[in-house]
Amino acid sequence: MSGSPSRLGIQARPSAPGRSKLTPAPVDELYDLICVGFGPASLAIAIALHDALSSENADPAFTKSPTHQPKVAFLERQKGFAWHAGMLLPGAKMQISFIKDLATLRNPKSDFTFLNYLHRRNRLVQFTNLGTFLPLRIEYEDYMRWCAGWFEDVVNYGEEVISVHPERALSSSGKVNAFTVRSRNVISGNVSSRRARHIVIAVGGKPKLPSSFPIDHPKIIHSSQYSEALPRTLGERDSPYRIAVIGAGQSAAEIFNDLHSRYPNAKTSLIIKDSALRPSDDSPFVNEIFDPERVDEIYNQAPEARKASILSDRVTNYGVVRLELLEHIYADLYTQRLRNSDESQWQNRILTNRSIDKCESLPQENSIRLHMTCVKEFRRPGGRLNMEARDFDAVFVATGYVRNAHEEMLKPIRHLMPKSNSLDCAWRVSRNYRVSLDELKVEESAGIWLQGCNESTHGLSDTLLSILATRGGEMVESIFGNISR
Repeated sequence: MSGSPSRLGIQARPSAPGRSKLTPAPVDELYDLICVGFGPASLAIAIALHDALSSENADPAFTKSPTHQPKVAFLERQKGFAWHAGMLLPGAKMQISFIKDLATLRNPKSDFTFLNYLHRRNRLVQFTNLGTFLPLRIEYEDYMRWCAGWFEDVVNYGEEVISVHPERALSSSGKVNAFTVRSRNVISGNVSSRRARHIVIAVGGKPKLPSSFPIDHPKIIHSSQYSEALPRTLGERDSPYRIAVIGAGQSAAEIFNDLHSRYPNAKTSLIIKDSALRPSDDSPFVNEIFDPERVDEIYNQAPEARKASILSDRVTNYGVVRLELLEHIYADLYTQRLRNSDESQWQNRILTNRSIDKCESLPQENSIRLHMTCVKEFRRPGGRLNMEARDFDAVFVATGYVRNAHEEMLKPIRHLMPKSNSLDCAWRVSRNYRVSLDELKVEESAGIWLQGCNESTHGLSDTLLSILATRGGEMVESIFGNISR
């Protein structure tokens, strides 16, 4: 990177990212590892592998001989590194300490700590003066982008992985000893194949919409696309738009709050099922839920106990909002109450206890009609349910993600599942994130790993940033052994 501002407007110090210890290999070679996706999870693996190869105690078999240097490639659908680009809102802060970055908890001396990033960007003293552990989200994204810049030689952007196929050995065993990854270039459409002994699938989540909502409607935007879709959906700042935001979590609250400042004449409704917005709990004991050591405890529990434990933990992260933002929103609503006691006349409202039954497109009006039921137990006179319909010019949906992209990719190897899995047809993952495959059909030296889709077995932190530094090191050791002896 040069000294010019990044796409986020962050001024970079005139120094480029360093060069990683990972070296590129020709496409037709057999890779030791291919990572599908290059978001934070895969980036943490890349950093951990770089650090292992850089260690003073690194195994010479990996560091001295080019023939033994790990051959690694990363395939990423996006055209460049990006992290939650749709939610990089003005003033939005991280919800975890910068100490839980991509390296510090595993190796505080790593080049990839957030503090080293600040030092390299010539902002360390000024950041210290802020007196906070929570960076702005745009700064943390720039930190990860800076880290990703070290690995440009081994990342193939614009490659969408289609499927993973088994490759059988020519030896007498006939077992699968590698896998072929097929990907499509998002620009040219060309399909290419790469072979590897080990595959890590870390593609993140797919936006989830309520079942009653149409897919790909131009007026219905998932929170992941908020910033990009806003200019084309609501292009006139002073128009009296009618806007709905659906969801009760941090993203929904941030969007609801952001719309106030962007569209001063708009009427905005935050629609939630609950009776009120709830605060997140980031107290010290609760934060231990996200400690790396907690993964062992969760994984080793009996299935029913684990399910109950994860359900109990979910209230710390799902459908909750940071207290600072809650208080800010409440103050805004109170200001409206001062001016007008009739809540129905407010520009910005929270509609509680609402369940959306139907989403109807109105082409002639170029709007969306939401049919809702009040989920409280009271009814209208005559026993009828309390129902209503409201029209909106845009609907922003912050209802989370589904994390099942690996299912489609792994269809060609379903026959390699152990027989014990055949009853429920579910992929089972060991503590080290390795997918269970039939030992009679697959060599021990070949394997598939899953990242970010194992909440039901590894706990709430599986989809979050909190444990990535530690988990990246675990993944490197699991795949390559103890490089740093």
